[in-house]
Amino acid sequence: MNSNLPYDSRNEQHSSLDVTASIVMYNNPIPMVQKAVQSFLNTPRKIKLYLIDNSPTDQLRILSTADNRIHYIHNPSNPGFGAAHNIALKKAITDKSPYHLVLNPDVYFNQGVMEKIIDYMDQHTDVGLLMPKVLYPDGTIQRVAKLLPTPFDLFARRLLPLKGFVKRQNDLYELAFFNYNAIAEIPFITGCFMFLRTETLEKVGLFDEKIFMYLEDADLSRRISKVAKTILYPNVSITHEYQRGLYKNRKLLLISLHSALVYFNKYGWFFDSYRKKINSKTLETLSKADHQ
Repeated sequence: MNSNLPYDSRNEQHSSLDVTASIVMYNNPIPMVQKAVQSFLNTPRKIKLYLIDNSPTDQLRILSTADNRIHYIHNPSNPGFGAAHNIALKKAITDKSPYHLVLNPDVYFNQGVMEKIIDYMDQHTDVGLLMPKVLYPDGTIQRVAKLLPTPFDLFARRLLPLKGFVKRQNDLYELAFFNYNAIAEIPFITGCFMFLRTETLEKVGLFDEKIFMYLEDADLSRRISKVAKTILYPNVSITHEYQRGLYKNRKLLLISLHSALVYFNKYGWFFDSYRKKINSKTLETLSKADHQ
C-alpha cells in the first residue's frame, strides 16, 4: 500500500465536509468505542467517520448502524495501526476534507472541542498537526508531549539500574517541567488524537506502513514538523483511558521493539542531526516560556 498518495490542495475549497475522522479497532469493547464515536459525532459540523475494524470478525459493525455519517470497513488482514488509518486518510483526501482526525477508540471528549480546534486550525494555516490537552479519567494530565525519541528513551530506561539518572532523562524526554497551560510547538504528538491538515499530508505522506504499531505517530509528527507546526493546544481537553498494554503483553512489547528498529534505522540511532536540533530548540523555547 502506497502511503504517499498525492493530494490536490486546490480542491480543498470545494469540500462539502469540515472534517473526517478514523478509529482503528481490534476486538475493542463496544461501550468504550461508542463513547469515542459519540464524542466525534456530537457536532453540527459536516463530518464523516471511518471505522476501520482490524478484528478477525465483523461483530463491531453494529457501531455503524446508528448514524449514516459512519462508514464501516472490515479489515481482518490487520496490517497495523498506521496502515489501517491510511485507508481512511486516503478516503479523506478523496472526500476533499480539509482536516482529518486520527482518534483512538479509548478517547472521549465534550461537545465544543471539535469546533474550537477547527476554528484554531482555520486561523493558523501554518499548523499541520494539533493535539489538545490529554487527561486521565481522574482528571490528571497525561504527559503525552514529548521530544523526538532517542534509543536511550526507548531502551536504556528499561534496562539500566541507575534509577535516578534514568528518571532525570525520562523526565526530560517527557517534558516533565512543562505545565501544559500554554500553546506550544511539540515535535512528538501522540497517536491517540492527531488532528491533521490534509494539505500537509500532500507534502509528507501518510503513516509509514513498515511500522506496525508504536512510533508511527513519532514518525509522522517528525515529518510534519519539517514543513508545518506541530502544536499542543491546551485550550481544550480530551480524556484517554490509557491501558498501557505494552507493559502487560509480551507480543505488544516485541511489536514495539520492532517498530523502534524500523524507526531508528530510518533516522539514525546515535547520530541524528535533525533530532538534536529540534529537541534542543523545543527545550530552549519551553524553558523560556516556563520562566516568563
